[in-house]
Amino acid sequence: MARVPSTTPPADAQSAQVHPDAPKSGQEIPSHLEHCFGCGQSHPTGLRIRSTAGEGASITSIFTVSEFHQGAPGLAHGGILTLACDEVLGHLMWLLRKPAVTGRLETDFLLPVPVGSVIHLSAEILGVSGRKVYSRCEGRLNSPDGPVAIRAQSLFVIVDMQHFLDSAPEDYLTRIQGNPALMREIDSSFEVNP
Repeated sequence: MARVPSTTPPADAQSAQVHPDAPKSGQEIPSHLEHCFGCGQSHPTGLRIRSTAGEGASITSIFTVSEFHQGAPGLAHGGILTLACDEVLGHLMWLLRKPAVTGRLETDFLLPVPVGSVIHLSAEILGVSGRKVYSRCEGRLNSPDGPVAIRAQSLFVIVDMQHFLDSAPEDYLTRIQGNPALMREIDSSFEVNP
């Protein structure tokens, strides 16, 4: 039987080193793709999560649960809430300036989340061990100090940027290849430690 990876950092994990070119505290984390279901502001039914860099290796985020996000009538779908945590935890990688993928995500649902609720999420990196990044997220109802509705803890794995380019649609690749400034930005935006 394969060992299940843990979302708890090992004892020898290092503190996250925020990249000097990462968004500064109070600056918005950019969307990585305008039509991303999680953070894309152009997705018609997406979460449209907005994230802001915090102090150290942390961010805060916000989204409003709409009728498109329901599971049970009038309540947010658990998968949507998990997606919100995954998106926000992924935004932490902007602070490291390293592309990464979700390796494991554990979610705890503490309260039902009614449609119309504004979810205030806070996330932080707990530690880094080689290519593994350990982090956690907490979502509160209707204010940064509201009751905790959801918690998540994750393991992200740093990958080479080519991982994403290999599966990108042809029109996206054509658009970035025809834009030398964008290609330079992609190449220089991220540093990868294999």
